[in-house]
Amino acid sequence: MTRETGGGRVLEHPEPAAIRLEGVLHALADPMRLRVVCELASAESELSCSYFDLPVTKSTTTHHFRVLRESGVIRQFYRGTAKLNALRRDDLAALFPGLLDAVLEAAGKEEARLGV
Repeated sequence: MTRETGGGRVLEHPEPAAIRLEGVLHALADPMRLRVVCELASAESELSCSYFDLPVTKSTTTHHFRVLRESGVIRQFYRGTAKLNALRRDDLAALFPGLLDAVLEAAGKEEARLGV
């Protein structure tokens, strides 16, 4: 586990060697978490937690971000008082080549098909 600090706050992230396929797939299987990942993938920079307008409670949103971070899908860090989020695209591509791109492409096609 690596620790990233910001203003005395510590966030733990798995080392790339500790990221497991089943954990990544579990994280991506939830519609709210997949929505976060799709938005992060299309963003040009990190996004704060407050950027996301999920139709769930704040505590549930916090849970979803924790699952994404602990599975190795995202990296979270503090900049001032904002907690920022970024995809661990390079780590995921090195460990599971093509997985993230395939999931994002499938999610986009599903969205178009269902008109959501």
